[in-house]
Amino acid sequence: MTDGSERPDLSQIAYADLVREQLRRLGEDPDRHSLLGTPERVEKSMMWLTRGYRSTVADAIGEGVFMEEHDNMVLVKDIELYSLCEHHMLPFFGKVHVAYIPDGKLLGLSKVPRVVDVFARRLQVQERLTDEIADAIEQAANPSGVGVVIEAYHLCMMMRGVEKQNSKTITSAVRGRFRSDNRTREEFLRLVLAPQFIS
Repeated sequence: MTDGSERPDLSQIAYADLVREQLRRLGEDPDRHSLLGTPERVEKSMMWLTRGYRSTVADAIGEGVFMEEHDNMVLVKDIELYSLCEHHMLPFFGKVHVAYIPDGKLLGLSKVPRVVDVFARRLQVQERLTDEIADAIEQAANPSGVGVVIEAYHLCMMMRGVEKQNSKTITSAVRGRFRSDNRTREEFLRLVLAPQFIS
């Protein structure tokens, strides 16, 4: 095993050329007609899938913080999640549920999914992603409580390894009143786990 100082410097090699070499090492012919454009397509795809590295929470929220005296729970449920596992660079996907209790500030509703994407569109582990979303909402709105639940399916478990097709991973992060007040936390979880909106 070599340390980092002994690894070749690949920084000057174009991304597409690295993909061509990857294809060769997998046993493919990168000059095969159907694969000629693949390296460039993979590069564009990866830049899109990891665009969170080039965005910030401030970019995502912009001017979408409003002063408002509202202190009831706000829940944005079933936000679509697509990310890449940092261990195998395989996708994981599912839903994110984000709730907070305002304390003088409201976030524009579209800003919550944008915050999710800032962190989801990076190489991730679900556990850290859950915490990062909660921390970002807490810092942006300074609410009296934040709750985040993620339900996701991981292709690194479904396509390889244990190959379990129906296993779902659920993670949660709670801050403020969601942690200290059992009734608030229970209301949040009941709303998140409800199969449809409660009328």
